[in-house]
Amino acid sequence: MAEKPDGTPSNQTQRKPAIPAYVKAISGSLGGIVEASCLQPIDVIKTRLQLDRASYYKGILHCGSTTVTNEGVRALWKGLTPFATHLTLKYALRMFSNAVLQSVFKDSNTGKISDGGRFLSGFGAGVIEALVIVTPFEVVKIRLQQQKGLSQELLKYKGPIHCGRLIIREEGIRGLWAGASPTVMRNGTNQAVMFTAKNTFDGLLWRKHEGDGKVLQPWQSMISGFLAGTAGPVCTGPFDVVKTRLMAQSKSGGEGKYYKGMFDAIKKIYGEEGVFALWKGLVPRLMRIPPGQAIMWGVADQVMGFYEKKYVHDIPLPV
Repeated sequence: MAEKPDGTPSNQTQRKPAIPAYVKAISGSLGGIVEASCLQPIDVIKTRLQLDRASYYKGILHCGSTTVTNEGVRALWKGLTPFATHLTLKYALRMFSNAVLQSVFKDSNTGKISDGGRFLSGFGAGVIEALVIVTPFEVVKIRLQQQKGLSQELLKYKGPIHCGRLIIREEGIRGLWAGASPTVMRNGTNQAVMFTAKNTFDGLLWRKHEGDGKVLQPWQSMISGFLAGTAGPVCTGPFDVVKTRLMAQSKSGGEGKYYKGMFDAIKKIYGEEGVFALWKGLVPRLMRIPPGQAIMWGVADQVMGFYEKKYVHDIPLPV
């Protein structure tokens, strides 16, 4: 009979129930709320700087301090509701679908999952979130962000709902899924790498394995989440660039689209701008994604750890 490193028979652990998929979904959604609340000021400042045509703001710090002085500290959390809603739904779906897929790939006799099964589960979760939530949300977001100017009368898209309706009217419902292929590849690869890396770092750094009853300290989860969140953007840079280029295209005015699809975009970007152009925007992605993953996992691991100790291993919780 196979034994665990501590010498106890592995089948003792097998008889204990795993963390349900809905608990993981809840942990992800709560992590998304906290992440959005913590990082929303960065997004507000980024947007203000992007819309600053007159160079009114002198930099990140000046923009933040000026906003607080003129509008109050609450202004740094403008737009929190849609941002938090997006992250909450995305993380809930990601964690739930990954848990369900992992149950499919687990060995029926040992209850263990191989690294390949974990990788495929993460990839599948990324594909699902890309098709259901990420692609239409990002199409609308990118169309809005690429508009220059502040006058509503001169802007084609007046807001998220108007943008979505106009895209459907001009391009059909499929217009909301422009760039779906690179988005699927980006999110699939990103989540495959992220879930695999998070599990690996937990084991290497803290000797933590899912189902062992050990609950990491928040700072330990944040370190593992930060490192795992760094690997994804590096691996998926080209898909993110291509996704943005495809999503920014529209058929308005009778003009044809320059990029015909994912492979055509990769070929043209590489031929016209060089290989490094496929990793444009990597630095700001690294400034945003790893800290976000650190926050999300810092919360999610605590929720899952609470459930695991309370209901799976029946370990008394500290008073």
